[in-house]
Amino acid sequence: MDCKGWVLTTLSGMSLLCQHGCSRDKSEEPIVGTVRIERVGYGHPDAVRLVADVQAEYVVRYGGQDESPVDPLEFEPPHGSFYLGWLNDVPVATGAWRRSRVEAFGTTETCEIKRMYVVPAARGEGHARRMLTHLEESARAAGARALVLETGMKQPEAIALYESSGYVAVPGFGYYRDSPLSRTLGKRLA
Repeated sequence: MDCKGWVLTTLSGMSLLCQHGCSRDKSEEPIVGTVRIERVGYGHPDAVRLVADVQAEYVVRYGGQDESPVDPLEFEPPHGSFYLGWLNDVPVATGAWRRSRVEAFGTTETCEIKRMYVVPAARGEGHARRMLTHLEESARAAGARALVLETGMKQPEAIALYESSGYVAVPGFGYYRDSPLSRTLGKRLA
């Protein structure tokens, strides 16, 4: 695994060491297969564990956890949804959306993407793109006309995913709107 600073995480009982943005060394055995995505509550034990893992990764990348206010009820229908992605019954990915008041692309019928994460051992296999597509489809089905998100400049792989999926820069919003490390993106939904 290509890493500089290390974070301890677990996957199905196995301890894994990874670093912010660490990429799986292609000589390592990847976790492959098709991700099965299901809606779960924000308090689901696997969701809690993976959210803790992404927070640990933020500590390595940025020196602290994501401090944006999050109310778990915002991720319950009709206000939003939280999803887990499983490979062979092992939770490997999260993604969520919540309704937003941010105006983007001439509409306030927006949803904000939150908690996009793929465990290091499953990265590089297209699972984040599949989760993102699922979030877009489910938010559209719930009436969203646009999506917005906030990511960090120290997450170039996330920025590349979003830009290659049609996301463009939008005016800053949210907790980190004035941070030079924040990047806000959006996408109009057809």
